[in-house]
Amino acid sequence: AAENGHEAVVKLLLDKGANLESKDKESGQTPLLWAAENGHEAVVKLLLNKGANLESKNDGYGRTPLSWAAKNGHEAVVRLLLNKGANLKLKDDRYGQTPLSWAAENGHEAVVKLLL
Repeated sequence: AAENGHEAVVKLLLDKGANLESKDKESGQTPLLWAAENGHEAVVKLLLNKGANLESKNDGYGRTPLSWAAKNGHEAVVRLLLNKGANLKLKDDRYGQTPLSWAAENGHEAVVKLLL
């Protein structure tokens, strides 16, 4: 639900006791990682307000929510994560890149400006 931006479904699942930090069996992605990667600002906000780990990393790449959002050019999600205190300097485990380097590599000028 988080991966596809279904805010109402995510809220319902959380209200019924779903684990905020559950990991996808294939990728190791948490709901917050999925929502940030795909630019679902409302779901990211909901998950953070419920206490999701701002610095969670997936098993495959070791990227944070901020890295995923920056890599994919999701300006609103990047802004939200920064306002919540996301660490700009955390590097992903596989490539050793920061959110800034991901945004720059992928040509996301507005995101680069936010991260500078």
